Amino acid sequence: MGHKVNPECLRLNISRNWSSRWYVPTKRLFLQYLQEDRKVREFLQKELASAAVSRIVIERSAEKIRIIIHTARPGILIGRRGENIQRLQEAVQKIVGTQQQVTLKNEDIQNPAIEAQLVAESLAFQMEKRIAFRRAMKRAIQQAMDSKDCKGIKVVCDGRLAGSEMTRREVYKMGKIPLSTLRANIQFGMATAHTTAGCIGTKVWVCRGDLISMERTKVLPRPRVLSEPVSVAPVAAAAASPAS
Repeated sequence: MGHKVNPECLRLNISRNWSSRWYVPTKRLFLQYLQEDRKVREFLQKELASAAVSRIVIERSAEKIRIIIHTARPGILIGRRGENIQRLQEAVQKIVGTQQQVTLKNEDIQNPAIEAQLVAESLAFQMEKRIAFRRAMKRAIQQAMDSKDCKGIKVVCDGRLAGSEMTRREVYKMGKIPLSTLRANIQFGMATAHTTAGCIGTKVWVCRGDLISMERTKVLPRPRVLSEPVSVAPVAAAAASPAS
């Protein structure tokens, strides 16, 4: 009772995939790759703070490193004639060394209003600009529920809200948020707002409906077809003849 589990870790290999996808045979390489991934993510999140980046996926092979950046503003990421993405690629290459070739790729986000990480960062940004937290939370919920793909949303803000002396927690939700159902496609995002009164944490859960169960995706066996049709005429004739 009372134990909390990260929604993304709970749904790994069910409805979510790992953000870092690689395999190494030794513990030394594992520590090296883990440190490099952390540095790359911190660098990209700092450089692309205004590009609305929701997720960074790193895939490694023996000779190549592929970094996929999910962003709602691809123009800021790419830059004029691809200058910005080329500069970022060269900077990341210096972080990981010259043994593996780095390739950056962007994936566009069609609807930022239902991306949990982007909603949390937007709330944190508005609180830093001294916008009323209730107004910002209700607006984020309304924009998400206006989308057809959103079945429910939950927003939590915790800290010295509106400059109060004591910290408190405000929760707003609409629709269904089945956190204990692994079949539900739920996204989770969190961010921190650095205000004059202190830090305010924001958490967002977004439900996009249920995933198709494994039973429905299985192919049912085709009905057996006999090679030669069976005639029913003798059976019908025997039934029509009088009993001896």
